[in-house]
Amino acid sequence: MSIRRLDPEERLTTSFPIQAYSFDETPRPAGDAESMRDWLPHQEGNRTLVAEADGTTLACVSGIPMRQNLRGAVLPMVGVAGIASHPLARRQGHVRDLMHRLLDEMRDEGHLLSALYPFRPSFYERFGYTGLPAPRTATFPPGDLAALLRADLPGELVWQRTGTGYDEYSAFLERRLRERHGFAMLPEYRQVRVREDDNRWLVTARVDGVTEGLLTYRIDGYGGTLHGDDLVTASPLGRALLLQFLARHVDQVDRVSVVVAPDDLPELWATDLGVVCETRVTRPDECLPMARVLSMEALAGLPADVGCCRVELTGDRWLAGTYLLDGTTGQLEIRSGASVGAVDPPTATLTAAGLSALVYGALDPAEVVVRGLGDMPVDAMLELRRLFPRELPYLHARF
Repeated sequence: MSIRRLDPEERLTTSFPIQAYSFDETPRPAGDAESMRDWLPHQEGNRTLVAEADGTTLACVSGIPMRQNLRGAVLPMVGVAGIASHPLARRQGHVRDLMHRLLDEMRDEGHLLSALYPFRPSFYERFGYTGLPAPRTATFPPGDLAALLRADLPGELVWQRTGTGYDEYSAFLERRLRERHGFAMLPEYRQVRVREDDNRWLVTARVDGVTEGLLTYRIDGYGGTLHGDDLVTASPLGRALLLQFLARHVDQVDRVSVVVAPDDLPELWATDLGVVCETRVTRPDECLPMARVLSMEALAGLPADVGCCRVELTGDRWLAGTYLLDGTTGQLEIRSGASVGAVDPPTATLTAAGLSALVYGALDPAEVVVRGLGDMPVDAMLELRRLFPRELPYLHARF
């Protein structure tokens, strides 16, 4: 078995067929590979690796160069996608070997973080990934927002197709990338599909000419459901304007469904709002997102309360070692080695998944221990809480 990087055109006859078998209705019509050619421009910047033997593709994986906000710092992140294996080559270690090679190469090129949507979270936890909160779906009758129609809100709404409004859509996501912990953005060659597909309505809320929120959506028919994608807002006023817009569909649709961030509270949007908030996590098709730190450089300079802890990272290909995490100056300093000054700091032993859970704010130190992702005394827990206060991340990007 050998591993190599694909040229773009090769994807039509190597990685695409295996991915189609793994994720689409199958079998596809004979000779259907050419129909996937429209996908090629949206894969052009991906790094796609295949494992092959005797001219047969055994498995494939792609790395998407992205950016992600980690506690206020926008850092290079690799989104891992398109992981698939030939049905006769599964459970033979090919995906493991491809993941090692892909993350080696992307880390060497400066990607400090990584995220993915797993088919089995426990498999990727062994690669140092930790679960992130999944977004929720809020479903409600638009008539329950009637009180908002009587509110005189400053600002304006703009309604258009996604193809027409793409520039504003992209610019607002770029803004949220800078503002929201955990938020990630696809590269332009991938995100531009929103404009090219042009298969959604886009409503944007503007206040004093500044975009404060947006929603893309479709309607499945009269008396049916308005299916919203992510309700992305930068302020309560932006959200209220968008909800006011949804309320105007009371005589057109029976229900509205929108995706909201993990820390949003739709039950408090209106007094008489009857809403069902649902997070579904099932295997293999509705798994929660996962992410990991690929390099300790990602932590340097992050905001931190005063605290100091020695961390021993074990069992990881990319992070194994002993580090001193020092937040004395209000910004995290990372030093290799054991101790600092005359006072020996408390020590925590962590897996890469345990460290990633703390850095992303997904788990408390005590939960890391309970989950078997590390071991630490109480004084180390206190220090790590100061260095990495709990903060819910919102990945947003799907890939």
